[in-house]
Amino acid sequence: MKAIVKLVLLGSLPLIMSACGTKAEEAVEAERVENVKVTALKERTVTRELKLSTTLEGYETVNVSPSVTGTIEKIMVEVGDRVKAGQLLVRMDQTQLNTTRLTMNNVALEYERVKLLRETETVTQQAYDQAKMAYDQTRENLAFLEANTFYKAPIGGVISARNYEDGELYSGTPILVLTQTHQLKALISIPERYVPQIKEGMSLQVESDVYPGETFPASIEIVYPTIDPGTHTFMAKVKIPNADNRLRPGMFVRTHLQVGEATALMVPYQAVLKLTGSNERYVFVHEQGAAKRVRVTLGQRFDSLIEVESDELQPGDELVTVGQARLVDGVKLNVIQ
Repeated sequence: MKAIVKLVLLGSLPLIMSACGTKAEEAVEAERVENVKVTALKERTVTRELKLSTTLEGYETVNVSPSVTGTIEKIMVEVGDRVKAGQLLVRMDQTQLNTTRLTMNNVALEYERVKLLRETETVTQQAYDQAKMAYDQTRENLAFLEANTFYKAPIGGVISARNYEDGELYSGTPILVLTQTHQLKALISIPERYVPQIKEGMSLQVESDVYPGETFPASIEIVYPTIDPGTHTFMAKVKIPNADNRLRPGMFVRTHLQVGEATALMVPYQAVLKLTGSNERYVFVHEQGAAKRVRVTLGQRFDSLIEVESDELQPGDELVTVGQARLVDGVKLNVIQ
């Protein structure tokens, strides 16, 4: 019986020691005082700036795809060539065009003959109408074949792709791709809360890692009228002048768009702590001699300051700016100057 009592006592000893240790630790924690420095929170007027990433595109891109089939007689340009609007790019097989030209000559002669006869009322109105219709149809067909046999550049730009060689059979894949590069465009996705601020014609800046420290002027050309219900964003089309062709379609860039001024709580960036293993951010404030942990949402950064948002923070609160890394919620504080 004595052995059983001893065994029970020995088994309970770790629990008793653990409980005593926990209480002792709590007592030590309660008596712990940390030296910190604080600063009073103030609201500041800041200029809101949206930084959005996107990819540049040619302002206009044209696939050179004639609407006639057959052999490609001659491609007049190579990849990288700059062309002007109206410049001849491709000459297709001319057999169909030449046949239609002969037909046009005959139809034109017949139309003129019937037109003269109609003036003397030698032929009926129906015969005249049929001759005129045949003439108009053949003329339109001839114009269509001329445009697609001798294919000219609809816009100025640079040849960005060539998919055939002279003499090959055109099968429907674009013969060339013509891209306008003296001005570029990009689409940016903007959070819906900025709908009232974003207007067509607004100026912004574009930067690329290819040119460190440089920015390029741009403007918003079109603001799309609908909101994506999945992402709660809307699109805007940005127009970027590129007369010196330093920027290229396909480049990754960042846009900087100022969306007005606002009042915000700004704190030193180093005062914000991050919870290990998550994206949660928090700060400590001095409240009645103790540390209070406050969860915050980060906003825009300005050099060494960053905007924070929280329902628990107000102007005048004493933010811990030195010693915050050693703090836990509720620990006593000694504010030093």
